[in-house]
Amino acid sequence: MRAVVQRVSSASVSVSGEVVGEIESGILVLLGVESGDTDVDLEWLVSRLARVRIFEDEAGKMNLSVCDIGGNALVVSQFTLFGSMKKGSRPSFNRAAVPAEAIPLYEKFVTKLSCAIGKSVQTGRFGAMMDVSLVNDGPVTLVLDSRVPAF
Repeated sequence: MRAVVQRVSSASVSVSGEVVGEIESGILVLLGVESGDTDVDLEWLVSRLARVRIFEDEAGKMNLSVCDIGGNALVVSQFTLFGSMKKGSRPSFNRAAVPAEAIPLYEKFVTKLSCAIGKSVQTGRFGAMMDVSLVNDGPVTLVLDSRVPAF
């Protein structure tokens, strides 16, 4: 599993002009599920996201997690995180999990992240064409990959 995590002051996702998920201060997670991902990948990523210290403390240091600040989370599925440009100029998405494999892991990820941060997690709509809006706070953006833990 791969996640692009952005510290946001606000974020939302819309499908066909309808807002389906929206948060104030917290994290926006663009989540890609790779073919062969398991619960081990999911657990590692959820644990990491709940604990990553990307919010500033009173001294202005990034010492606080989304849990510490009582922040929110918005998770948007994004298979294109596994796009490869090794050949030609059209990306290949062969490494991305097929929907039958990805959807259950995505849904479980959302449930586990909700438990880890102690509040409901907002989402986009899996497989839909979505418009994602955000105000990146910092900006702070990180990439986490369960298969490359030291990324």
